[in-house]
Amino acid sequence: MTFTPRVFSGIQPSGDLHLGNYLGAIRRFVPLQKSHDCIYCVVDLHAVTVWQDPTELANATREVAAAYLAAGIDSNAHIIFNQSRVREHTELAWIFNCVARMGWLNRMTQFKDKAGKNAEAMSVGLYAYPCLMAADILAYRATHVPVGDDQKQHLELTRDIAAKFNHDFADRIKSLGLGEDGYFPLTEPLISGPAMRIMSLRDGTKKMSKSDASEMGQISMMDSADRIATKIKKARTDPDPLPETFAELSERPGARNLVQIYASLADKSPDEVLGEFAGKGFGVFKPALAELTVAELSPIATEMRRLMADPAEIDRVLESGAEKARRIAAPVLADVRQIMGFLT
Repeated sequence: MTFTPRVFSGIQPSGDLHLGNYLGAIRRFVPLQKSHDCIYCVVDLHAVTVWQDPTELANATREVAAAYLAAGIDSNAHIIFNQSRVREHTELAWIFNCVARMGWLNRMTQFKDKAGKNAEAMSVGLYAYPCLMAADILAYRATHVPVGDDQKQHLELTRDIAAKFNHDFADRIKSLGLGEDGYFPLTEPLISGPAMRIMSLRDGTKKMSKSDASEMGQISMMDSADRIATKIKKARTDPDPLPETFAELSERPGARNLVQIYASLADKSPDEVLGEFAGKGFGVFKPALAELTVAELSPIATEMRRLMADPAEIDRVLESGAEKARRIAAPVLADVRQIMGFLT
């Protein structure tokens, strides 16, 4: 079966989007609009696998939508919506809960990382949410998902679920004329540019996160120009000048992180960046990085603030996107119900 080239991805509305969210996801989403049908979701159902204040969740959901729009995603040509508006996600997730095997979920390292020693106190949703992630993708029979290192395992699970569903119901799918080679695609990862993890400015060994012990560790997408410059100036590095090759920074995590950020923003390789700054100290490099970061983020921050000042307009975009998403997902779920033998 030939599937429409379609990209699906989403960001959790956890509040206070930062540079890591932008470089790792949002910035990569924009150029995909030229080559694929794109569906970009605010995954609010994923967010509630841990406790969320309802008012803050609503605001954070709008913030992610505002970031999508401000970064250049066209909500008229493509789809922006929040996950909870489209009930097909949760229905398909339950079906996939019954397709997936316990052993598959037990191998998911992200649950172990998040739960730590408190696994028994975690929600069932946190454990099972990879099945919801698979439903997010396959409700639209998406062919590609842009992924980072921390989501590759979940995409592999999505492929396993799709393959098992296709195998278990192969005869039924064929008899209904819904596909000779299975109903769901085996979704492929989409890598656009080098996969770089943006780390904390205070500790180059830890991923940039809003939960960083110091607010100086992350650059918020809505930080002012002065705030960005201050955070980069105070980023923890070392006294040595920059080397000629990126490999030489393997034992210098703070410096390595700043070079990676510069490379991502400039659309260059780290070695190309070092070709420009080799032998120079951070007194030269940090102001250059601050200037580049401000030039990229400030226009987006300005537009995000404008959008956030009109929440009704953001809600209109999300509802319009949800209607378009339902028009794709509802027929898929109707087919799945028929394949499963549910009476409708």
